[in-house]
Amino acid sequence: MVSMKKRRKKQSTKKSYTCRIWRLIMAITVIAVSGGVLLKRTITESPEDTLMEYMNHIEKKEYEVMYTMIDSDEKVYLTKEEYIQRNSKIYEGIEVSDIKISHIAVKEKKADTVTLSYETSCNTIAGTIQFDNMAELKKTKQGYKLVWQDSLIFPDLESDDKISVTTSKAERGKILDRDGKMLAGKGVATSVGIIPGKLEDRNVSIEKIAELLEIDVETINNKLTAKWVKEDSFVPIETIPKVEEIDLMKIQPEEKTLEEQDCQNKLLEIPGVMLSDVEVRTYELGEAAAHLIGYVQSVTAEDLENHPGEGYSAESVIGRSGVEKLYEKQLKGKDGCDIKILDSDGEVKEVLASIFKEDGMDIRLTIDSDLQKSLYEQFKEDPGCSVAMNPYTGEVLALVSTPSYDNNEFIRGLSSEKWTSLNEDEKKPLYNRFRQVWCPGSTFKPVVAGIGLKTGSIDPKEDFGNEGLAWQKDSSWGSYQVTTLHEYEPVIMKNAIIYSDNIYFAKAALKIGSENFMNTLNEIGFNQNMPFEIAMQESTYSNTDKIETEIQLADSGYGQGQILVNPLHLASIYTSFLNEGNMIKPYLKYKEEASGETWIENAFSKENVEEIMQGVEGVVNDPEGTGYAAHRDDILLAGKTGTAELKATKEDTSGKEIGWFSVFTADKSVDKPILLISMVENVKGIGGSGYVVKKDATVLEEYFEK
Repeated sequence: MVSMKKRRKKQSTKKSYTCRIWRLIMAITVIAVSGGVLLKRTITESPEDTLMEYMNHIEKKEYEVMYTMIDSDEKVYLTKEEYIQRNSKIYEGIEVSDIKISHIAVKEKKADTVTLSYETSCNTIAGTIQFDNMAELKKTKQGYKLVWQDSLIFPDLESDDKISVTTSKAERGKILDRDGKMLAGKGVATSVGIIPGKLEDRNVSIEKIAELLEIDVETINNKLTAKWVKEDSFVPIETIPKVEEIDLMKIQPEEKTLEEQDCQNKLLEIPGVMLSDVEVRTYELGEAAAHLIGYVQSVTAEDLENHPGEGYSAESVIGRSGVEKLYEKQLKGKDGCDIKILDSDGEVKEVLASIFKEDGMDIRLTIDSDLQKSLYEQFKEDPGCSVAMNPYTGEVLALVSTPSYDNNEFIRGLSSEKWTSLNEDEKKPLYNRFRQVWCPGSTFKPVVAGIGLKTGSIDPKEDFGNEGLAWQKDSSWGSYQVTTLHEYEPVIMKNAIIYSDNIYFAKAALKIGSENFMNTLNEIGFNQNMPFEIAMQESTYSNTDKIETEIQLADSGYGQGQILVNPLHLASIYTSFLNEGNMIKPYLKYKEEASGETWIENAFSKENVEEIMQGVEGVVNDPEGTGYAAHRDDILLAGKTGTAELKATKEDTSGKEIGWFSVFTADKSVDKPILLISMVENVKGIGGSGYVVKKDATVLEEYFEK
């Protein structure tokens, strides 16, 4: 709201000789001095140039210079301070920019005055304002000066009028799962505040509050000593989770809920502390989907600078990560805004500009909330990740990274202590693992089998011979050997997949050859961006641009060497086993009519994948298979386990072991088809890949029962 004192009546004053001399000096050089800053302007000859110069100073907020351009006879209407206040409040209040003056013409000319007509356009917080206007200029010894009128700002603006700027906040769109359950949206939290005048034993009370809220005493004192704070003010200190009665009424309330309730009860025991409900953005799954959904935060000065003209204000929020950032434009909406001229009675005189409020769009994802949560609960203590998708439609059902963080804490206000703790945690809870690439180990063997069949390098019925548990091509490999865990016969492709035979697939890679191997991997998405809404790191087969040695090629055959694969990319490759060799494109944004879109056609042939399916079905259903712990009698599953060794050298015994399990429904007629890949960064000493198999089996049990 912009206001102004009524103009004082013009008083005719006899000018002194000294004053006339002073004005003569000012005609040579106009100097405005304010706060020690020297401001200068060049005197223009024509009224048109004077008007243009005056308008050019507005965007630069050079109000003192503008004041020097007003005819001195007219300045008795208002002081410099009143002038600056009037203009700055209006122009900055409406966030004026890009002022353009055009079609300047002489409307009337008298002996010492000229009236100009002109057109003005400018951008404001409420959109573009365009109007025709008039300006009177007076010829003086110092050149042309403007005769001040409030109408110079807006044609119908008078001295008693005010400019009103009113905004209506757009509601940010919700993020929903495939069934319409809210993943992000409007929620309620509890604001912990202090009424300073009611505090007893101030220092002791503040220390107790700080301890309960796990924040610094200094933080509380800084808020209590803010300039606006009075003894009866409610001073917000911290926003904490709201404890719902329904959660407390459960037969066995969650431990976290009981702890939060106990904390709030203790806070309320302190005189001067009050709790109140406050509306906040809420993430229903919290840690279970934090890396996927992300979070919003208040905009910064840098944000405002980077997003000019996009409707952000100092009170706005912006998506910082995950889906919140990915779909920021659709979710944010557009605030409504009105710029009006109000008369002295507060009545609307004119609407200068208006934009209607547009609430943000709701974004519906393909995510299954229950599956997402189930995977998180199984793996929450393990550094790793899981991806799940419908192998026929490409709908991504879950994207989980563990361990995680509570994105609600970023909304309520994350303390510096908590931020430091998250960043220094050796398990890296802020690290998004499903976007990265990892050594796939034996989960890569069905892919290598497909390459061998596609290139015609491998006969699936050829017996490679029993080499025992260690093998090398020849003495040129020195002491290097490929090792495996099981002996079996015949050593054919199907059995090699079931028994996860490293030696077989090392030999297979050598038969394929490095050129065929690399070319086929490139054909199925390696070294290229994945067509998915969230950017995933590219899968690669070498730290350089090629596989350099025989040993590297042999190791690549069983998913070691320098092979690095993104889990979602690996899942997409596996979809080819169920879609006659075509790789299905994964997607995240829900479609009412889900149908599979091919990413890579004929990644393998129909005949190739039929051969591979014999092996991956055996992994889960053959009692000798490494994934037999996931076997079900009611639903036919197939898959592949994997354990990738991360060693500094071949002799290294301290390296980590990455555990994998890729599992999927093998029967197309199943009601709830799923392809699930889970990875745990270190399974050494806890059961290897079998650790992952058991957890995924539990997840699938819950999924099929739902």
